[in-house]
Amino acid sequence: MKPVQGAPLGIIMLETRFPRIPGDIGNGLTWPFPVLYRVVPGATPERVVLQGARGLLPDFIAAAQELVALGAEAITTSCGFLCIFQKEIAAAIGVPVATSSLIQVPWVEALLPAGRRVGVITVSPVSLTPAHLAASGMAPDTPVAGIAQDGELYRVLVRQDKAELDAAAAERDILEAGRALVAAHPEIGAIVLECTNMPPYAAALQAALGLPVHDVVSLGSYLFAGLRPRRYG
Repeated sequence: MKPVQGAPLGIIMLETRFPRIPGDIGNGLTWPFPVLYRVVPGATPERVVLQGARGLLPDFIAAAQELVALGAEAITTSCGFLCIFQKEIAAAIGVPVATSSLIQVPWVEALLPAGRRVGVITVSPVSLTPAHLAASGMAPDTPVAGIAQDGELYRVLVRQDKAELDAAAAERDILEAGRALVAAHPEIGAIVLECTNMPPYAAALQAALGLPVHDVVSLGSYLFAGLRPRRYG
């Protein structure tokens, strides 16, 4: 018997200081079901996003194992760049693992009409290396756009030089990136948001582009649906 019951999804969190509004993976109100959290000390956005999470794999495995021991039956994480550790974490803990929303890219692309692609919006295109793409099962030429580095989201999420978040300005950052991505790649038929702090703006992006938008919340909900299938009748 596990110490915690009724919260089958465990979430490994980076160590951050920025606000986590509803829709963000780190806000418990985001989820329509209970979740478990575990923070990895020292796993800052700078270390994970800009420095490739070097040296942190044992810490993420340990956090995943702690969540499973507590009661988690599946694991996800609070950073899309942790796809780089997908195979290693999955091999170490023995429950389903979805380290990143990016692993949805091949699934979503398989659903689209012929000739249509999935586009990705990320906080840092230069950090999204061929190794990250390969770990997520993404094609090397997947269309990618980043948010402005002088914009609200980048300043709050990566540089962490602001204590408050202007959600309206953050939404504008996402819409700007999405419009630029589709303008450069008109073959795009759906969007996947890499960053786990971007789901609060997914509805606005979908409305602006008229395209399906997937993120870590859709991924977590997919995991939960498999763990707790709906009963009928």
